[in-house]
Amino acid sequence: MRLLLDTHVWIWSLLDPARLGRKALRILSDPASELWLSPISLWEFLVLADKGRILVHGPVETWVDRAFEKAPINEAAMTHEIVRASRRIVLPHRDPADRFIAATAHVLDLVLVTADERLRQVKDIKVLPAR
Repeated sequence: MRLLLDTHVWIWSLLDPARLGRKALRILSDPASELWLSPISLWEFLVLADKGRILVHGPVETWVDRAFEKAPINEAAMTHEIVRASRRIVLPHRDPADRFIAATAHVLDLVLVTADERLRQVKDIKVLPAR
């Protein structure tokens, strides 16, 4: 299964896997699953770390490098097609990061793993509940 991790799912998988449901955890740890992450999620993580809302040991950049080494993940590159699709995705809120993440799942035909009820309602994407 080709999975796009929502920002919080990526963070939980590394810092607090107990927050994930059993089914999501099983699928994420399956070697046959392809894990993908949008650069928007990394940006969100860095913003949260800068604000002190996420605490990691050592420099944030070093932590990120180690996280990618520990759990290799495919980069879901931001493309012009994804940017255009982000304008067509219908969301129940205005969060631009969620708009890009949903568009990435749609364009790249990835299953979005999320606990966000608002994203789980988007009609143009496939979703795996994270809890």
